[in-house]
Amino acid sequence: MIINAELIEYIEGTPDTVITLSTGRKLVVKETTDEVVERILCYRARLRGVAGPTGDGGA
Repeated sequence: MIINAELIEYIEGTPDTVITLSTGRKLVVKETTDEVVERILCYRARLRGVAGPTGDGGA
């Protein structure tokens, strides 16, 4: 499943990682909150054309 990062309002670790979207939908994911945030940052860096930590645009 791919989540539209622009729709994310909240990310909670309680202890499961719960992502709340602006639509009100809540998703429980296996990734940690840190992993989700890192993926969002890489996605936004790719949109700006900035290389990610791997030097390939974050892919």
